[in-house]
Amino acid sequence: MKYVTRLLHSLWGLYAWLIFLLCILFSLLVVTIVPTEYWRHRLTTGAARALFVLTGVGADTSGLQHIPDGHCVVVANHASYVDGFLLRAYLPARFSFVIKGEMRDIPFVHFLLRRAGARFVDRFSSTGSSRDARQIVKAAKDGQALAFFPEGTFIKQAGVSRFRPGAFVAAIKGEMPVVPAAIFGTRCMLPAGSLLPRPCRLRIVFCPAITAEDPAFQDSRQLAEAARRSVLCVLNEPDLLEIDDERPHSSLPAEETIQ
Repeated sequence: MKYVTRLLHSLWGLYAWLIFLLCILFSLLVVTIVPTEYWRHRLTTGAARALFVLTGVGADTSGLQHIPDGHCVVVANHASYVDGFLLRAYLPARFSFVIKGEMRDIPFVHFLLRRAGARFVDRFSSTGSSRDARQIVKAAKDGQALAFFPEGTFIKQAGVSRFRPGAFVAAIKGEMPVVPAAIFGTRCMLPAGSLLPRPCRLRIVFCPAITAEDPAFQDSRQLAEAARRSVLCVLNEPDLLEIDDERPHSSLPAEETIQ
């Protein structure tokens, strides 16, 4: 029986890749020919949503009322490559995503993400880091809605690591509410190092916003920890800081340099 289950999961994984490629091709067409950013955002959001609908997994969302109608910063735990597509699908279309700068080295992906409104952070070049950081702070001050994965990367082990302060510096400088979000199921669907996704039920919980009136909002690191605690309260995964198992980082992420 287990072999049948594995076969079915493998077939589903191949089908999911096919749907993913079709959604990417549609998105590429949209960002190439659609002239306005508003419609590029809306159509690429629709394509991301279609990925989850057509593969039959969908996603349950709760707490959407905590996302302000205006500008804000959404920060979420990071467990899989699926996370970015999931937030793109279920966040309002106005959000721009902050993505690691290495994506600039893949021309096709860079073009698609840039035209879809993504912003990039160079994690390895101090010059590039400072430039990217200034642009993100400017976007925050201009009132753009931004989405971050403040852990920076992900590993196979379940749990939440330290939140880098860059997203929270941008929030403070732009006087933007911070909405923590807990993502469930993506690590099961596509764990680190896996090639074929597996069918899993996904869920996003948006926690109450942390606003300028909150004392934590006065300091970026304190704000980062407050947001991380909000995610941990609903995620039911271990705190990797408490068990002293924080993953290694070869260099300081660029978002640290926003301060």
